[in-house]
Amino acid sequence: MKVIVRHKIEFIIFIILIVGYFLLRLPNLTSQPIFADEAIYIRWAQVMRAEPTLRFVSVSDGKTPLFMWLMIPFFKFIHDPLLAGRFLSVISGFFTLIGVFFLSKKVFNIKVAYWSSFLYVITPYTVFFDRMALVDSMLAAFTIWVVYFAISLVKSHRLDLAMILGYMMGGAILTKTPGMINLLILPFSILGFNREKKGKYTLIRLVILWIVAIGIALSLYNILRLGPQFQMLSARNADYVFSISELIPRPLDPFIPHFHDISDWFPKLLTWPVLFAIVLGIIYLIFGLVRMSFSQPIKMGGIILLWAFIPLLLNMTFLKTFTARYLLSSIPPLLIVGGFGVTKILPRLAYIKRMPVILMLIVLLPLPLYFNYLLLTSPNHAPLPLEEKKGYFEEWTAGYGFSEIAAFLIEQKKTHKVVLGTEGAFGTLPDGLQIYLDKANIAIVVGKATVSAQLRDAAKENLTYFVGNKNRVRHIDKAILIKEYPKSRPADNSTPDAIVLYQILP
Repeated sequence: MKVIVRHKIEFIIFIILIVGYFLLRLPNLTSQPIFADEAIYIRWAQVMRAEPTLRFVSVSDGKTPLFMWLMIPFFKFIHDPLLAGRFLSVISGFFTLIGVFFLSKKVFNIKVAYWSSFLYVITPYTVFFDRMALVDSMLAAFTIWVVYFAISLVKSHRLDLAMILGYMMGGAILTKTPGMINLLILPFSILGFNREKKGKYTLIRLVILWIVAIGIALSLYNILRLGPQFQMLSARNADYVFSISELIPRPLDPFIPHFHDISDWFPKLLTWPVLFAIVLGIIYLIFGLVRMSFSQPIKMGGIILLWAFIPLLLNMTFLKTFTARYLLSSIPPLLIVGGFGVTKILPRLAYIKRMPVILMLIVLLPLPLYFNYLLLTSPNHAPLPLEEKKGYFEEWTAGYGFSEIAAFLIEQKKTHKVVLGTEGAFGTLPDGLQIYLDKANIAIVVGKATVSAQLRDAAKENLTYFVGNKNRVRHIDKAILIKEYPKSRPADNSTPDAIVLYQILP
C-alpha cells in the first residue's frame, strides 16, 4: 500500500489504461461474423474437451494446439462458444499490454511505458485482432514476454531468467509454429551485452544460458510427438512458405507484392498518427546507433526493433499467403518504439505551457477512436483494408447467422429428427455451425455446393435442411428457402453474398 500511495498518479494512469483496454475489447464481442479459422479452432477445442485421446487433433492439419487447450476451461462458464474463444484472445491481448508496459519501462522509462501502453490500447490493429478467436493474439503475447526475458537475461545472466525465457519461447511455438522465429532472433540480443561487465567468461555464460532456454523451448515443442501425425507440422509448412529453391529464380517476387500490402495495411490499421510516432521512434533509435551512442536504452531499443523487423522481413520474403494478422506479433514491439517516439517529440512542444500531453492526445486519439467505435458498433463499416474486409465480412470465409440457424434447428429437433447438410466440409461450414450444435444430436452431412443424394434420401424420413453461401450454392430443386442472412456489401456495390438456409423437401 505504501508503494501505491507513493506512486498514486502512476497507479491511476495504469488503471485507466487497463479500463480503456477492456472498454475497447469486450463490448459486442460477437457482433462480428465468425471467421473460417475461428470456427476451426473453436471446433477443435470442443473435440479436445469431449475426447481426451484427441487432444492433438489440430496437429493433423499442421497446427499446434496450445490456443485450443487454453480455450477448453472457458467453455465451462461461457455458454456461447464464439464468445469463449474471443474472450481468450482478449485475455491474451491483456497480457500483451502488460508486457508492453513492463518491457518499455525496463528498456526506456515510465513515460515511454505509459505512451507505449496507450498506443497498444487504442491502435485499431490490436483492437481488431484482440477481439477474434485467432491464435495470433496469443502468439503476440508470448512474443512480447520473450523479448522482455531475453533483454533481462542479457542484463542479468541468471539461470531462472533463462528458464522462464525458455518457457515463453516454448509457449510461443506451441501456439503457432512461426514462434520458432524467436529462437532465431535470440542471439541478436547480444546487441545489449555489456562488455564492461565484471567477471570472467560472462559472454560464455550468456551463451550457455541461451542454450538452456532454447533447450527448454524445444523440449516443450517435442511434447507434440505424444500425438499422432507430428510430421504434419513441417509438411503443412510447404503450403504456406516458399522454399529457398523456389525463391532463387525470383527472390523479390513475394517480397515486393507483400511490401505493397503492408503499405496499405499499416496506414489504415495503425492509423497515420500512430504510424508517424513509430517512424519517429525508429529514426531516433537508428540515429542513436549510427552515432555510436551505445547507451543501454538505445541498445535495448535496437533489440526491440530487431524483434519487430526480422519476423516482418521473413514473412514478406517467404510467405505464400500474406494477411495482416500474420504480422500481429511485430506490432507490440513497434508500438513500444512508437511510445519512445512520442516522448521524443513532446519536448518540442514544451513552448505550449502545460499543453504538450493534451495536444499529443488530440493528435493521436481521433482516428483510432473513430475506427474502434465502428469496430464495436458496426464492424462491417470499419475502414479496413480491402482484402481484410473481403475475408472477414464478404466472402465464404465469413459466417453470418449461425447461432440463429442453430437455435432454429435445435427447436425443430424437439419434435422431429433433424438432418443438416452443409456446403463445405471444413472451415466456416460446417465448423461454424457445429460449434453451436455440439450437443444437439443433429446429424450433419458435409458436401459440396449442392444437395447430395444422401441428403435427398434423408429428406424422405426426416426434417432435412441445407446451409450454404448463396453465391456458391447451385439451384436447388424441391426446396424451400427458410432464411437468408446477407453479408456485407462489397466495395464495388455488387450484390452481397448471403448465408442461406433451405428446407429440403422429400
